[in-house]
Amino acid sequence: MLYYLVTGCAGFIGSHLCEKLLVNGHKVVGLDNFDDFYPRRFKESNIRQLLGNSNFQLIEGSICSTDDLKRLPDNVDCVIHLAAKTGVRPSIEQADDYFHTNILGTKKILDWMVQKGVKKMIFASSSSIYGNNEKVPFSESDIVDYPISPYAFTKKACELMNYNYHHLYGLDIINLRFFTVYGPRQRPDLAIRKFSKMIKENRPVTLYGDGSTSRDYTYIEDIISGIIASCTCLSSNNSIYDIINIGNGSPTKLADLVEYLYRLNDTIPNIQYLPMQKGDVLKTYADITKAKKKLNYFPTYSILQGLSQFTKWHEEQMVST
Repeated sequence: MLYYLVTGCAGFIGSHLCEKLLVNGHKVVGLDNFDDFYPRRFKESNIRQLLGNSNFQLIEGSICSTDDLKRLPDNVDCVIHLAAKTGVRPSIEQADDYFHTNILGTKKILDWMVQKGVKKMIFASSSSIYGNNEKVPFSESDIVDYPISPYAFTKKACELMNYNYHHLYGLDIINLRFFTVYGPRQRPDLAIRKFSKMIKENRPVTLYGDGSTSRDYTYIEDIISGIIASCTCLSSNNSIYDIINIGNGSPTKLADLVEYLYRLNDTIPNIQYLPMQKGDVLKTYADITKAKKKLNYFPTYSILQGLSQFTKWHEEQMVST
């Protein structure tokens, strides 16, 4: 049994991860500040079942607060740092908040690790780091010096800071660049859930651009398997610093995604096209060769399989609310 600290434990990815760690027989302390980026009730629902598990402890607090970090237990084996201000478009309007939470908050987590002698960390990075790279698929060896949103910049800055702490203090860190995660419990501001809600409410789906942009949509269970595999790699190796893509390796065009959602909801398409938004990338496409080799990571969900699972869940959510 290992003892994990999961920051952002009540979020979309965090709650799924905590459940999996507990099923695997580990202890988990979760830290979450229940940020008002979206309604608190969503996060409370995410962790309702976790709160009844004796191997799970919730600490409500901020990664940016030294006092809150002092409340964490001393005997953690590994940190899985998911907490962050998320969203590309909001980061353009609220850049200072993103710099503060994502960069300063990560530094405080790293400082806490050094102070407590915690040597292992998985860091949630992002495919947004790749910006509008013309070369596809996106590889971890690509030059990523041209972020097109403050959010992307903060994630790249944290990867660099993580290396600095690896070099100075011997922390073992794996940075996972997640590619467009979707599935049950997806945040209400994210595209697939927004589109699904519009369809179910018989409202037109609004698309930014002409529908030709594409994303490497990755189902939540595949993301969790990548994190768990990274934990195994980290626990069995020392002197490690790495960056690894966790994606599906098969991009889907936005127009096709919306068509699938209409089909799954047995509804005739009704689409409104709007201009592209600042900060949005044209495509993402993960080269997962490294993940396959180092983590034995092989995603199992096609886009249709994942959307089918999401649609069933979302239908239940719409009925219950």
